[in-house]
Amino acid sequence: MQQVISELLDGSFGEVRLQEPLASHTTWKIGGPADCLLIPRDKSQLVRAVKLLHAKQIPWTVLGRGSNMLVADKGIRGVVVKLGEALNTVRIEGESIVAGGAYSFIKLSVIAGKEGLTGLEFAGGIPGTVGGAVYMNAGAHGSDVSRILQRAEVLLPTGELATYYNGDLAYAYRHSILQAEPGIVTEAEFRLRYGDRKEIAAALAAYKDRRLRTQPLQLACAGSVFRNPEGHHAAKLIEEAGLKGLRVGGAEVSPLHANFIVNTGQATAHDVLTLIEQIIAAVHTRFGVKLVPEVLVVGER
Repeated sequence: MQQVISELLDGSFGEVRLQEPLASHTTWKIGGPADCLLIPRDKSQLVRAVKLLHAKQIPWTVLGRGSNMLVADKGIRGVVVKLGEALNTVRIEGESIVAGGAYSFIKLSVIAGKEGLTGLEFAGGIPGTVGGAVYMNAGAHGSDVSRILQRAEVLLPTGELATYYNGDLAYAYRHSILQAEPGIVTEAEFRLRYGDRKEIAAALAAYKDRRLRTQPLQLACAGSVFRNPEGHHAAKLIEEAGLKGLRVGGAEVSPLHANFIVNTGQATAHDVLTLIEQIIAAVHTRFGVKLVPEVLVVGER
C-alpha cells in the first residue's frame, strides 16, 4: 500500500490526501478517515489510477457527492477515489443530454428544462451525481433513470472503459447490474424530448417546493433511507409505527419525513445503523413488512 501511495503522490494521478476524514465528503456529515483520498483532475488520470490500483491489487471505493452513502466510523481502507472536476461535464446533443458521472443530477434537470427538454423533471429533487443516479436507478414522482437512459460509459475495475446500453443494466426498482458488477459511471446519455418550457419549469418548481416543505433539508441527511416495499410507502409505515422523532445518540428519525434519518449534530455511523435496525424491527413487528435500506454502507465498522 505504501508503495502505491508513493506513486500516487507524484502528482500525475491528481490530488492525494492521506487519512482524510470522510465526514466532510458526505451529506450525512458522518464517517471516519480514508487511508488515501484520491481526486483525479481529468478522466485520463482517473483511468490510469484505476489501472494502477488493479495491477497492485489495492482495494478502492468510489465517492461522488456522498448523498446516498453511510461511511463507517473507522473509515475506509485502501484508496477512496472521489469524482470531482474530472467528470463534472455536460453537453446537449439534440434531444439528448450527456453528462459526466460527477455532474449534479438536480442541476442536470434544470439545464434540460432551460433547453426545453422534458423527461428529467423527476430529478429536480434527487441529490447526488449522475453516476450515482445511474447506479441506483434513482427515481421519483413516477419516473426513474431506466425510462430515459440511452447509454452509460463505465470504467471497469480493470481500468478498461465499457459502454452499457439501457438493456445491459438489468434495471429494476432502485437496482442496476452495477450493484453486482462494480464500476465507475464516467458519462451517461439521457434521451429526452422537446416539450413546453413553461410546463417543464412549473413541474420543476412544484417538485422543489414540495421537497422544501416535506424534507428536513436544514439538517445533514442522506435522502430516503429505505426502499418502498411493494404496495407500501416506507415513510408511511415508519410513521404509523410511531417512530417519528425516535433517537439513537445524535441520529433521529425526522419528525418532518419518517423515511429520513437526520444528523442532529454529533451522530455516528453506529448511531444511524442502530436506528436503522430498530426501525426495521419495529415495522416488521407491527406490519409484517421487512424494510430494506437503500443507502450504501461502506467502510470498516
